[in-house]
Amino acid sequence: MRRAVLFPLTAALALSACATGPQRFPVEATRFHYDAVKQRGTVSVEPLQGAASASLEYKTYAAAVQAELLKLGFTNPAPGATAQFIVTVGFTRTDRALPPRRSPITIGLGGGVGGGGWRSGGGVGGGVSFPVGGGGAGRGAIVTELAVRIRQGGDAIWEGQAQSLTDTSAPDADVASVAARLASALFKDFPGESGRTIEVK
Repeated sequence: MRRAVLFPLTAALALSACATGPQRFPVEATRFHYDAVKQRGTVSVEPLQGAASASLEYKTYAAAVQAELLKLGFTNPAPGATAQFIVTVGFTRTDRALPPRRSPITIGLGGGVGGGGWRSGGGVGGGVSFPVGGGGAGRGAIVTELAVRIRQGGDAIWEGQAQSLTDTSAPDADVASVAARLASALFKDFPGESGRTIEVK
């Protein structure tokens, strides 16, 4: 099965957020599969590397993935029973600095002062507008990647990866919130269009 290769977060990093609060970035998710994966059954979630014992942080990501699978109609196996599907989960977290961002205040030479979102820096009124000041450089962020593979027997039938940049000053920058957001994006419209990268805000 082909390995999913995510596009860099270049587009997200080039855009900037409102300077009055934490920056927010979308999740990019890519899925690969050979068929529609219509069958449902019991699932067992395991570490991607097959480690005998998983960390507490891993268990948070595994729980987020399992929660999404249960929403999709998969079920937990009975105690002692072998699951019909094996789901392997892996993740990475990397510290990095946030990209610079615009100030929310802009001056329109044609009149008016307005606010801009992270996709817009224009002011109210006509003419040319430009942001006043800047900022954001040096603030902390974390790039998180989530990788999931679903196997039936010895065959991988579905594979996906999701990644996003998180402003560490955001109220939902905790591991549980990030894991839930990545898992939700990864399983959006499951099984998803094979080979296509989607962006989920």
